[in-house]
Amino acid sequence: MLFDELGLIEPILKAIKTEGYTTPTPIQMQSIPIVLQGKDLLGCAQTGTGKTAAFAIPILQLLHNNMPVKPGYKHIRTLILTPTRELAVQIDESFAAYGRHTGLKHDVIFGGVPQHRQTIALRNGTDILIATPGRLLDLMNQGYVYLNHLEMFVLDEADRMLDMGFINDIRKVIKELPQQRQTLFFSATMPPSIAQLANSLLYKPEKVTITPVSTTAERVEQSVYFVKKKDKQSLLDHILKDKRIERTIVFTQTKHGADRIAKNLRKRNIDADALHGDKSQASRQTTLSNFKNGRLRVLVATDIAARGIDVDSLEHVINYDLPNVSETYVHRIGRTGRAGAAGYALSFCDTEERPYLNSINKLTRQTIPSVSHPFEEAALIEANNANPDLPKAPPRRPKFKNRKGKVDKRDKTF
Repeated sequence: MLFDELGLIEPILKAIKTEGYTTPTPIQMQSIPIVLQGKDLLGCAQTGTGKTAAFAIPILQLLHNNMPVKPGYKHIRTLILTPTRELAVQIDESFAAYGRHTGLKHDVIFGGVPQHRQTIALRNGTDILIATPGRLLDLMNQGYVYLNHLEMFVLDEADRMLDMGFINDIRKVIKELPQQRQTLFFSATMPPSIAQLANSLLYKPEKVTITPVSTTAERVEQSVYFVKKKDKQSLLDHILKDKRIERTIVFTQTKHGADRIAKNLRKRNIDADALHGDKSQASRQTTLSNFKNGRLRVLVATDIAARGIDVDSLEHVINYDLPNVSETYVHRIGRTGRAGAAGYALSFCDTEERPYLNSINKLTRQTIPSVSHPFEEAALIEANNANPDLPKAPPRRPKFKNRKGKVDKRDKTF
């Protein structure tokens, strides 16, 4: 099936062709007709499946086909709520790309920056508002945001929202939504807490499930490097000697670790920078822009970036630290192998991270193959000594001695 067969209007088809797309992904193919019919949608899809376009394209068409007759101040007609600033910016860019010929206005608001420009945009009116929960509630309380004319509500990355502790903020926003609306709900996983939230929001929804979170992208080739913690930086240097790795995201667990790794890479004349929550919004956007346009070879990031980075032709992802939540691994490696492209996910695993690797293997229903490297022998010995489940040699029996202190004859075999 082609986009031409989904009943899309010419302004949107023209924009899609400009972006170079002709064939919709499975979630786009299934979701777009449902949304165009005005139905509520419950979508379960991991990153890299084309989810943003699956709701952005039909929203733009519905709003365009129902433009207000009277010009003037534009009420907020659609609200997209998303967990991170990076993801909010990415969604805003998608609406700009697909809606360039529709005449619809869209704006994005998030915390970490002064609110002045955002409030001016809201005063001028907007059709589509993309927002993170904290800044949205702040501006609602200040009287800059009113949702009483809302026609469509999108809750994106719902499971990530709950992981980040936004459930109370979400409930406060929901209280302000009009009863008559179309709601789209997206989540990469569907645990009971998420299912309960979906049931409270949606009315007779159509369900679309694409690539469950336990199934990693088929085209992503995964491998694990068993390595001692102190040798991880040396292993990373060794891997990056391969010039075929033109760009890569290196995931680490801590902000301090991200800064340290990026600094060490720069000492080795590798263009690298860190991305994490302690950086200012302007600095984060500059770093992300430099990575996307190729000025950075390595982006060292904490999990704040695991679902907010969309980079074309990114082939490699490196897990410098394994995540302690298995689903996070899936989201990390979902940065590569996007839209059917090939990808490679390399993971470092020290002794303490062995339980995390076991959990990941269990979730993904596979055993990630290990790779030989210059630092592996010591790491394997250390891991085997620390693993109580591995078989060990039986303890040697004590030697029996007689009263004179000599070894008993029955123990000559010792």
